Order: sequence, then C-alpha cells, then structure tokens
Amino acid sequence: MFRYTYNTLVYGHEPISEGIARVARFGYDGVELVGEPSENDASSIKTALTENGVVASSIISIFTPERDIVSSNPDIRRNAVNYLFENVAFAAEVGADVVTFTPTACMKISPEVDLAQEWAWAVEAASAVAGRAADVGVTIAVEPWNRYETYLINRVGQSAAFVDEVGLPNIGVMADTFHMSLEEGDIAEEIRKLGSRLVHVHLADSNRAAPGFGHTDFTPIVQAISDVGYQGWVSYELLPAAGDVWGVLSGAGAPEFLDPYTEAAITHTKNIEKQLGLV
Repeated sequence: MFRYTYNTLVYGHEPISEGIARVARFGYDGVELVGEPSENDASSIKTALTENGVVASSIISIFTPERDIVSSNPDIRRNAVNYLFENVAFAAEVGADVVTFTPTACMKISPEVDLAQEWAWAVEAASAVAGRAADVGVTIAVEPWNRYETYLINRVGQSAAFVDEVGLPNIGVMADTFHMSLEEGDIAEEIRKLGSRLVHVHLADSNRAAPGFGHTDFTPIVQAISDVGYQGWVSYELLPAAGDVWGVLSGAGAPEFLDPYTEAAITHTKNIEKQLGLV
C-alpha cells in the first residue's frame, strides 16, 4: 500500500492550515509543501500537521531565473544552491523526507553555455545539496521536466544517468507522469528501468488534472511502481490548463483543484490498487 500526499501548490494563496486540513480530510498520509521557507512558519505548519494527524512528506523546489543551477552567472548559481540548502533545512525542520531538484529555471528552454559545462555545474550543485541533505536524513529527488519547460534533463533515463554520476546514496530520480506523458514512449517500462533509483512520484493525468480526468492509463503505471518495490510517497502535483497558472490559482479560478480533485486523485489510485490486488 502506497503512502499518499498532495501538493498544496495548487491551493494558491489559501492559508496553509486550510490546505493541510483538506488533505487530511480526504485520507492522505502526508502533505507536500512548496519550498519557500522565508514565506512559511515551520512551527505553525508542524502544529497544523499534528492537529490533523498527517505529516510533511516532501518539499518541492521552485526554480526561477534567480534560482538557476546552471546559469552562466556564478552569483545566480550560488543563489540557487543556497536556496536548496534552505529547502533542506526547512524539510528537516518540518519532518519531510524529500526535496526536489531540477537543474534549470522553469521555462528556460535553451542553454547559455556548452551543455557539458552546464551538466558539470549541475552535478557539482547536486553533490553539495545531497551532501548537506544526508546530514539531516533528507533525500534529493531529481525531476525531469518536459521539453517545453527545460532542455537539460527531460526524461527519467537522463535523470538516472545524472544521479549515477553524482553517486551519493540519498539522491535519486523523481517520476512525474505529466512530464513523462510528453517525453516517454512507455511510462511503466521507464519506471521499471529506474528500479531502486525511484525516490519520489508525482501522479497527474495527461492534462495535468487529477488521474482519471485525462487519457493516461494509470493501471500499468501503478503496477510498475509496485513492481520496483517503491516505498516512497505518491504525490499529486496538479495544475490548471492555463498560460498564467499562478494567476488562475491565486484568483480562485480553478475550484475543481480544491476538494473535487483532492478527493478524486486518491480515490482513483486506491481503486487501481484494489483492482491489481496490491492492498
């Protein structure tokens, strides 16, 4: 049986305590938090988690032009690494297991310098961050993004090569089925190839809605996750189909991402688990 968590990013500017309560109400085990330590009070979050009987599962890192691991500007690279150090400390403080890592700023689709140099910068940064994370029992999950959001790591096989090069025990690959639906030929088979490298999972349908609201078949995917002996979190990072995603969310323009999708996501996956005899 999987451990389930829901990414509160989709709740926009709603107070985090309300999001934690909603996730708990629909039977999740954990809550996935946005990696903005300076904007969140860890003590209040821990209180809300305890009051609702859930735990912090993971911290998603937000990579912007000012937080670009492979920027040609060394100050920006340093800022990105320091931001990840802060996320690791935040994860340790709230009790989360995982911090996500992607080498480029989101929506940056071309390199600034030679790709080999950018890859080397990314490996160096990941090594430093994973080393810091190991000291506090946190795992780093390298997430591939689709070709419309990045250029350096688009597929889970590339992530596997990356984490193998870093070579530390607490860094692995994150599989996000939305990105994989755009980049992989067979999502389930690629998950099986990862084996023990798989350390975090995001489930989202082909349109980034809750599973069951697009055309992705999650049955073989759930089976593959089980087949590799995955013991980590199954999370849902869902986003509306809009150019200005954050504007829609902060303006409460996507109410289906609140109660309806929070409930539907876990229900759909648990039904598949039952059908496959995994529970």
